[in-house]
Amino acid sequence: MFAHERHQIILAALKRRSPFTIVQLEKLLKASPATVRRDLTFLETLGKIVRTHGGVLHPDHVDGEISFDRKSRAALNAKIAIAEAAMGLVKSGTTVFVDAGSTALEVGRRLLAVGKLTVFTNSIPLLNEHPAGGSHLIALGGEVRGLSLALTGAGALEWVRRIKIDVAFLGASGIDPAEGPATTELSEAGVKSAVVVKARRVVLLADASKWGRPAVIRYADWAQIHDFFTDYAPTRAERSILSGYGTQLHSVTR
Repeated sequence: MFAHERHQIILAALKRRSPFTIVQLEKLLKASPATVRRDLTFLETLGKIVRTHGGVLHPDHVDGEISFDRKSRAALNAKIAIAEAAMGLVKSGTTVFVDAGSTALEVGRRLLAVGKLTVFTNSIPLLNEHPAGGSHLIALGGEVRGLSLALTGAGALEWVRRIKIDVAFLGASGIDPAEGPATTELSEAGVKSAVVVKARRVVLLADASKWGRPAVIRYADWAQIHDFFTDYAPTRAERSILSGYGTQLHSVTR
């Protein structure tokens, strides 16, 4: 394989998922450690990547979180498939919480078109949607995070403590296969954790890029997640972990 081909493979892989370890890149490229190091040195001089201890990041992921606009466009087909499968859990008359993740947004949009639901959310983009007749769309209070367009902080937490939630749809910035979903920011993790405690049924939504890429702040354990909708195909061992915690896996196709 020519160097240019390897460089394109590295950049495409990092754009889908960051970080990558050097060992993972060696396996992906089927190249020697020396070859991978040369490729990374070259890409670093061009500003295409950011080197870390034992690994490498795409520059867009240096701050641990990409913008909501970019997240909403990434893996869109998978997110739509996940949303269409997950909304089947909701029946007429249900009170739903939809969080500020981009996959949760796709679920929220579809639920609002159904009617006869009460939908609480801390998602600014979802609040711009128009509910069908008989549905109620209610915003949590709180401070707006510009990067994720989420309502967070004490105001949002106070709302969560006061409301009844039948089904909660939550996203994640990353998922540890052994430990559960996580996010990158403390105030958003606080809202998610509070919802997990309050909701009768907790539904995790995540496309395949989130699996095996733990974020900084874990907001729930697998034992607290009732349903997990994803286009990722877990191994037998990973399925066993989820089953052991009582998490129902729902695999969807794009």
